[in-house]
Amino acid sequence: MRPSRWSVLEERLSPYILLAPFLFFILVFFGYAFARALYFSFTDYNLFTKPTWIWFRNYANLFRDYQFGRAFKNSVTFAVLVTFTQTALGLALAVFMNQRIRGIHFFRAAYYMPSVTSSVVITLIFMWLYQRMGLINFLATKVMEHRVGIGLFFAVFAAAQTGLVRWERAHKRPAGALEPSLLLVSACAAAVVVWVLAFAGVVRPDSAVQPIRTIWLNTRQTFPQWAGALGFPVPLGAIMILNIWTTAPTMMLLFLAGLQDIPRELYEAAAVDGATGLASFRHITLPCLRHVTFLVLTMGLISTLQMFDQVAIVGDQAPLESIITLAYYVYHNAFPGSAVPRIGMASAAAMILAVFTLVLVLVQKRITRA
Repeated sequence: MRPSRWSVLEERLSPYILLAPFLFFILVFFGYAFARALYFSFTDYNLFTKPTWIWFRNYANLFRDYQFGRAFKNSVTFAVLVTFTQTALGLALAVFMNQRIRGIHFFRAAYYMPSVTSSVVITLIFMWLYQRMGLINFLATKVMEHRVGIGLFFAVFAAAQTGLVRWERAHKRPAGALEPSLLLVSACAAAVVVWVLAFAGVVRPDSAVQPIRTIWLNTRQTFPQWAGALGFPVPLGAIMILNIWTTAPTMMLLFLAGLQDIPRELYEAAAVDGATGLASFRHITLPCLRHVTFLVLTMGLISTLQMFDQVAIVGDQAPLESIITLAYYVYHNAFPGSAVPRIGMASAAAMILAVFTLVLVLVQKRITRA
């Protein structure tokens, strides 16, 4: 039976009707805002007077502004280091969380907690941890005091794990290098050895170590200092650590979904052909995760280039030039406190940020060929 003209029209219009709320939201809250920002970027406007058309003067002034240069450099450094680290860490966590071990659901929920916790709360907690006499400096001091015992623990642990894996394989029992039960036995054995040596007085904490008092926020020092202009400010590094800790679990979740879509038959066939775990990861896991990796990198680049909230919360705790990013530069010019707002400059910086983000995503897509 031939469908009626009304049925055909209804079928063609259905997708657009379903998309209408989303398109309305995009046009009103993004399209209109983008058009207004683009217009203001060519004007001299301060929210209190009528906009005056000045062509490209705002864009030219941006490249003469020292703070804009610092913001651009900080944003690029932040985006590159955080995106790469959170992607690698998210993939490593996903591979670990994809194992069939007891209590894995608890660990998945626990590792995802930082991503669902309020960014404001986590930032305030980290600001407390970053104090000169805070927990991070305290733990760093303890690690330096017990570095001999810690090094001995890992040496015994590696030796025990290697010996156990070889012993299992020598008895024709399959055992991976990271077999969870063997890892637990090796860790217990290493802990017992270190405890016995410490009890006998062979391993002692180094009492000559001075307390570490690293200034994490209120400083203009860069890291690494030998890199000169290529180093990044220490306060920006502190925010990077905070951001990686909160975003890596989200990337882990995306990678975990991708890992569970890879057919087990591929790994079984590779095992029959004698492929090692590393070879399977390189030739099966990574190619099958190519589209997920592109998504993770894209989300990471966009979110890091738009970094604002954690920088704004840290605020006066660190020098402005050490933490300012492009998104915060836009806010700082639009709402400068007691000074006159520079909406034209803020809009021009927002346009540059948008174009720069678009170009980076297109280049990344071309490189990854997703």
